[in-house]
Amino acid sequence: MTNPPSVAAVVVTYNRMAKLKKVLSAIERQTVAPQTLIIVDNASDDGTAEYLRAYEATGSETTVRVVTLDSNTGGAGGFSRGIEEAYNIGAEYVWLFDDDGYPEPDALEKLLVGITSATETLNKEVPFACSLVKYIDGSICEMNNPETTWDWGRLIAKGQQAVLVKSCSFVSVLIPRWAIQQHGLPYKEYFIWFDDAEYTLRLSKDCPGVEVLDSIIIHDMGINKGVNFGTINQNNAWKFSYGIRNQASYWLHHQGFIKYLIFCARVCIIMRRGGVKPSLRLQMYRQMVKAIWFNPAVDHVNSQKQSEIAA
Repeated sequence: MTNPPSVAAVVVTYNRMAKLKKVLSAIERQTVAPQTLIIVDNASDDGTAEYLRAYEATGSETTVRVVTLDSNTGGAGGFSRGIEEAYNIGAEYVWLFDDDGYPEPDALEKLLVGITSATETLNKEVPFACSLVKYIDGSICEMNNPETTWDWGRLIAKGQQAVLVKSCSFVSVLIPRWAIQQHGLPYKEYFIWFDDAEYTLRLSKDCPGVEVLDSIIIHDMGINKGVNFGTINQNNAWKFSYGIRNQASYWLHHQGFIKYLIFCARVCIIMRRGGVKPSLRLQMYRQMVKAIWFNPAVDHVNSQKQSEIAA
């Protein structure tokens, strides 16, 4: 690819040093390398900080910047900080992925080609391009299927390896600079779950994003299962609590009261059918109520700060 645009890759990590090393190795093998790699360490206590200090000092084709946070801000807080950092150094694109996601060697190159081709074909500024996410056994990753548009095959009909999507996860997504400037940052207050879906839904209000089918990333998650409110148990309730609060808040404050009620009713029905313990169901009901007052504001990037850095 001749004269690729400047890309800052952003990885958020927390206590996954072994998998993080595989991620960094995958980045080093990219056919089109990002100019900058920003690693946001969410206050890991497993030796990650020490490892990253050494990694940052090794020097490579890609400039490495480590951002070490004082406390764990979750994936939402980490990605918000990382995107802002990438914007402030002047990156034309920001490439986000998890610390357990291993992009294939041409993943970034394919994303850049895909978003450029889609923009030319649609004659609109495409706000993001995501990769096809596979599980470690080669099957589709159940957790990370993007939501397609009604006319999802429009680009395939034109011979492109891409489908139109409304939202996607942060496992591997490329976001152009203009979209960040126009739409701001993800809600850091979400902490975990639905921050990526909300953000890409926000980005795609005027034009859909694309899933580039020949850009592949492997998601090394524990079990290949999607989100199911009927599977809430004592071990995962903390994560579902954030997810239900965040989604309920989104539906209420951004889509309206009726959709909020529909979402809450659906969760209640699925939990009951799934045999979720009454005490845990009560915990989730409280999160639905909490969503009424939980309505974070969009943080926007500081264009003045970026201009000063560029100067």
